[in-house]
Amino acid sequence: MGMGEDNRDRIAKRAAQELRSGMVVNLGIGIPTKVADYVPEGIHVVFHAENGILGAGPSPAAGEEDAFLCNAGGFPITIVDGASYCDSSVAFAMIRRGRIDVTILGALEVGERGDLANWIVPGKRVAGIGGAMELAQKAKKVIVLMNHVNRQGESKIKKQCDLPLTARECVDLIITEMAVLEVTEQGLLLKEIMSPYTVEEVVRHTEASLIVPEHITYIP
Repeated sequence: MGMGEDNRDRIAKRAAQELRSGMVVNLGIGIPTKVADYVPEGIHVVFHAENGILGAGPSPAAGEEDAFLCNAGGFPITIVDGASYCDSSVAFAMIRRGRIDVTILGALEVGERGDLANWIVPGKRVAGIGGAMELAQKAKKVIVLMNHVNRQGESKIKKQCDLPLTARECVDLIITEMAVLEVTEQGLLLKEIMSPYTVEEVVRHTEASLIVPEHITYIP
């Protein structure tokens, strides 16, 4: 159940389909940073970074990195025409005021009611909470990109999260290498399945209960 480069790109590409022109979008570290490389043609969004950039662009080509230009995770980025810089307190004020239309985050676990756990790995030294707590609570839409199971093969989509929560009932959409799941009032709705997986495989690898509709889109 490893997560190859192809899977990471497929997940990012699918997430990019959720973007609409005019949106202000924040990308978390990990798979979400790849979303900037897959914005559909004709869609114009503004990427926001907590360290003070409005107008981040796709990843730079190897050898063309600017040492002074990085995202909140410290990875090199580019900027687009019309981009602006601010200090991080202003960048966070945009988040806290609810000005971010979509945040796309990684996760360690997601609960079936949309609870998010993504800030601590048990037994590991981590830098701290970061911006995820505020983004998860304040963004108008929260999309989680992650692998469906952890390295032990256990489901990361759970009835209830075991890890400390980042925020409760905040996640709207989950995209994994297996499926696209929507958090609804009735529960987790299985919307799409990534080939070559089947409904049975997705259900088997998901600890949370799933609503399986009559018609499901299959992504080749």
